Amino acid sequence: MKPLLSVLCLLPLSGSLDAAPVAAASDDIIAVRDFIKGSWEKTFRSNDRDEGSLIGLPKPYAVPSIAGNFQEMYYWDTYFTGEGLLLDGHADMAANNVENMVYLVGLYGKMPNGNRTHFENRSQPPYLGMMVESVYKKTGDKDWLRRVLPGLQAEYHFWMTRRLTPCGLNRYSSEGTLANRERIVGILKKRLGEKFQQQTAGYSRVDVSRAGGHFIAEAESGWDFTPRFQMRCEDFCPVDLNANLYYYEKNFEYSLRELGKPEEAEAWAEKADRRKALMRKYLRDDETGLYYDYDFVNDRRSDVVSAAVFSLMYARILDADEAAALREKALAALEYPHGIATCAERDYGFTYQWSFPNAWAPLQYLAIRGLDNYGFSHDARRIAGKYVAMVANTYKTTNNLWEKYNVVEGNVNVTNEYKMPPMMGWTAGIFVWTDEYLRQQTDGLDTQ
Repeated sequence: MKPLLSVLCLLPLSGSLDAAPVAAASDDIIAVRDFIKGSWEKTFRSNDRDEGSLIGLPKPYAVPSIAGNFQEMYYWDTYFTGEGLLLDGHADMAANNVENMVYLVGLYGKMPNGNRTHFENRSQPPYLGMMVESVYKKTGDKDWLRRVLPGLQAEYHFWMTRRLTPCGLNRYSSEGTLANRERIVGILKKRLGEKFQQQTAGYSRVDVSRAGGHFIAEAESGWDFTPRFQMRCEDFCPVDLNANLYYYEKNFEYSLRELGKPEEAEAWAEKADRRKALMRKYLRDDETGLYYDYDFVNDRRSDVVSAAVFSLMYARILDADEAAALREKALAALEYPHGIATCAERDYGFTYQWSFPNAWAPLQYLAIRGLDNYGFSHDARRIAGKYVAMVANTYKTTNNLWEKYNVVEGNVNVTNEYKMPPMMGWTAGIFVWTDEYLRQQTDGLDTQ
């Protein structure tokens, strides 16, 4: 492994931020890597039989936390965790996670939020396709790819039959019962506080059911909870969901070419082209060059700028000019001294954990990958450095990794809707991936 003396986090070239650059010493980075390497196996579980609410899985699997909360396999968490597992010598566990998810798709017709019975009423952001791609590119095992591909196609079928809107793009929703809906409104009363309690005080049972449906859909989005959807998640076609499904379509094209099926591959390429055209029509604001979540019920775009836009670059949907315009506007709105904020800073009426000033590992990863995809490597390295430094410096003072961080202060002074657990999960996976990315880029840093 090539040594890094330190990671220097440079501020945006055109930015107005006045904070000093942040650095992490190589010893501090190594300490985090050692902690992660020594902790991976503490997050591995094996449970092949149903036990209470826990759904048994045929293979061992990874959970986000060493102990405490989050002792089940979660959907989108596992993709970002897996990026670290693959680099740290646990490709077998990354493959196990995929196969367990394919098993759950077979049981439920979708990948549930996690392997708990109370998660059966919803999915989470679709990343199983990306997990399959990562494992296949690591192993080159075509027999394995051929075996898991039908399950992946079954999951795509779920999104295209149960989550399709009249405009041809997809949304989040749920299979939540009335009891599920009433329960989540009760949870939100605790998580969003007195103002939300006052807002819902006069709700009829019909109102509660309608609101609960939107909130379960928002839980399916993974961004629970956020100002992006104005508490009406089912009414929106989200930028990142549709970017992910475009990625699926392109990944099916790639996989089928790998398996010697060019005609089937071409059909998926056409699906991807159709989605791209619809996204440009409904999600893109021509004046700003940004993409916004589309309220298909009211035929208007949201005005919330969020880190979801980096999913477009991650999925390679944009042309070069679009990417350049989006990069400029998105970084100006979302980049801070310690990374990418979840949403642009403003008053949204409520204090949400999936908003400013919180920084989440998956969003840093999507921004880094997306910027790098379009040749903005200087930006990608800068954001990667900020993330590594923030996690390493916080680990030095807290001796743990955390679910989310403060993008302005670079610590864990964060907006919480529940007590934040110490965590491995996606923070660890993306730390490993980002550290390796920076090591590979060291020569470039020396010359730019």
